[in-house]
Amino acid sequence: MILYNTHMTTRNGIEMEKLEKLTEAAEADPENAVFSFSAETEWAGEPTCETTVSDIVKGGKVAESPEFTMEGALMGHREAPTATEQLLGALGTCLTVSYAAHGAKLGIDIDRLRFEFEGEVDMRGLLGIADVRPGYDEIECTAHIETDATDEELEELKTVARENSPLVDNLTNDVSLSFDLQRAE
Repeated sequence: MILYNTHMTTRNGIEMEKLEKLTEAAEADPENAVFSFSAETEWAGEPTCETTVSDIVKGGKVAESPEFTMEGALMGHREAPTATEQLLGALGTCLTVSYAAHGAKLGIDIDRLRFEFEGEVDMRGLLGIADVRPGYDEIECTAHIETDATDEELEELKTVARENSPLVDNLTNDVSLSFDLQRAE
């Protein structure tokens, strides 16, 4: 069992009282802890696409949020990140939040945190010209952290942050993915 330290008002940019209330609410009402996310991606012509994300459904109720649009490049064009690069960026974002929040709960002050990711994709898989995987076989992650925490505390943080990261979970465990193809109207 991990004992969390919530005596400070803000730690690692995390408002501890809000985090405590969120944790208590999720424990008291598990249905209200379920969030539904969605995204819509549309081909923008040529080698680009646009993905839009907006409202989140929390406990069956819409929690309005601003709409965000991200561009994606296809086929080697560099106007925007490719989907595989966006995946690495999303993983970095998720791990950063996980490290900051769990570090705060564990009483670890983080002064600086940076992640580096690297992986290889064999384009023959995407092009369908060889029997190779079209995605990453492995993603290497290096975390650079500046903190006064001990090595033992950092190992605990690494374990807790990884175990509780939604994207680490999605990348390291099977996720059901269903497809439906419909004609555009």
